[in-house]
Amino acid sequence: MNNELVIKGSSSEILIALLENKKLVELNSEKRDVKYSVGDIYLGRVKKIMPGLNAAFIDIGYGRDAFLHYHDLGPQFRSLNRYVLNIVNKKSRQYSVSRFRLDKDIDKDGVINEVLVPGQKILVQIVKEPISTKGPRLTSEISIAGRHLVLIPYSNKVSVSSKIISQEERNRLKRLIESIKPKNYGVIVRTVAENKRVAVFDSELQYLVRKWERAFSRGRFNRIPQLLISELDRTAAILRDMLNPSFNRIYVDDETIYREAKNYLSKIAPEKEKIVKLYHGKTSIFEKYEIDKQIKGLFGKTVSFKQGAYLIIEHTEALHVIDVNSGNRSKSSNNQETNALEVNLAAAEEIARQLRLRDMGGIIVVDFIDMISQENKQKLYDKMRDVMAADRTKHNILPLSKFGLMQITRQRVRPVMDIKVLEKCPSCKGSGEVAPTVIFTDELENKIDFFIKRDNLSKIIVHVHPYVGAFIKKGMLSKRIRWILKYRTRIKIKSISSLGFLEYHFYNPNEKELSTE
Repeated sequence: MNNELVIKGSSSEILIALLENKKLVELNSEKRDVKYSVGDIYLGRVKKIMPGLNAAFIDIGYGRDAFLHYHDLGPQFRSLNRYVLNIVNKKSRQYSVSRFRLDKDIDKDGVINEVLVPGQKILVQIVKEPISTKGPRLTSEISIAGRHLVLIPYSNKVSVSSKIISQEERNRLKRLIESIKPKNYGVIVRTVAENKRVAVFDSELQYLVRKWERAFSRGRFNRIPQLLISELDRTAAILRDMLNPSFNRIYVDDETIYREAKNYLSKIAPEKEKIVKLYHGKTSIFEKYEIDKQIKGLFGKTVSFKQGAYLIIEHTEALHVIDVNSGNRSKSSNNQETNALEVNLAAAEEIARQLRLRDMGGIIVVDFIDMISQENKQKLYDKMRDVMAADRTKHNILPLSKFGLMQITRQRVRPVMDIKVLEKCPSCKGSGEVAPTVIFTDELENKIDFFIKRDNLSKIIVHVHPYVGAFIKKGMLSKRIRWILKYRTRIKIKSISSLGFLEYHFYNPNEKELSTE
């Protein structure tokens, strides 16, 4: 499989697109000013105990208090709590967990007010970003992710990713980690660790342990709440979690992000450093690789996928609903059952892609086209499981119900990616009325005349829809040639497919957009 990552930077956000064989399958948006990210570790304060929910609300500095359930405290919460309080209250300068005496596990069926009290200082980690009106979701079972390993303080368990199938390799990895891991640290071995040498694991373990201990060796705990350990930014986290041998290109249009990506890859996968390329083109990087076009077709309420068949995707507060429609395929000569199976199997592929692309989480209900054959229903269920196997987010799929509905649960850790693809008409500005098209080119000429005279331009670039561009450049004595001769200025007409039919923009020779204001 040909995997490419395209990263577009701007002053307000970073957009990260993952392409598999040129098809957009994931789109991540990282706001440059967002502070609360999954994986961040905070020293917070217990704000309120809720015995009825067996949970507590924690102040970590967010507008709304974060939520922590008893079951998310972790079995070794008492050990973690004592370690943190000893250091915060300056009763100890011992940062090493390996030399720390562990307490007895908390009761897994206990109640929250037996272990927490209002005002108590507590170490927590974000597992869900703020969604809608809810604050962040927290855990006190801390984990620090690396490229090959995940470090879990106050645990001695070693787990190996279930995606590593070979039992011999699983046993080898477990033996290696148990032989090198420090005492009182648990480790999860990630899928990418398969067939790696012990030296790789040893250096990464040392790095993760240092990262944990450095957070407490600073000795600055006067301000609570405060961020102690920050997760990597979204770009580096995606590189860490997704990079595999099938990656052959990473395109970046921002020089700062380019340097950061190369620097990070030089540490985790030096052999991949050369695949990072800085994009210098004049057109948008997303337009160059046809990502803008795919976004326009994939983020609407209606999504076409094969020979007239389409999905209708609706989002509610409680769940997401996807309806599968055969469209004009219903006129096919195939019998109804065969046609339904073909559409449903193709829909399963597109649905798996949409779930990753929009990062849809929670409950997803899919209304497939009705089928009678039990064998065909099983084929559809197997197909959905196969195409969802590439999804790194935890999910669960149930077989078709007797009503033809398939239920999918998918872990929700951040708000669903929602991009508005319907735009206000640039011609009528939403009024429903447009100026006569016969005077459109006169309007363009008036603007060209205004900018050339106002800014004394030797060259002007005009972005228009391809149909309009073709009309302006048509013939030996085209309108463009006439304008050049009339104004004695170089005029370049650039066709941009993403523009509305009567939309236009003007740029100076330095590609800076011109405005009449």
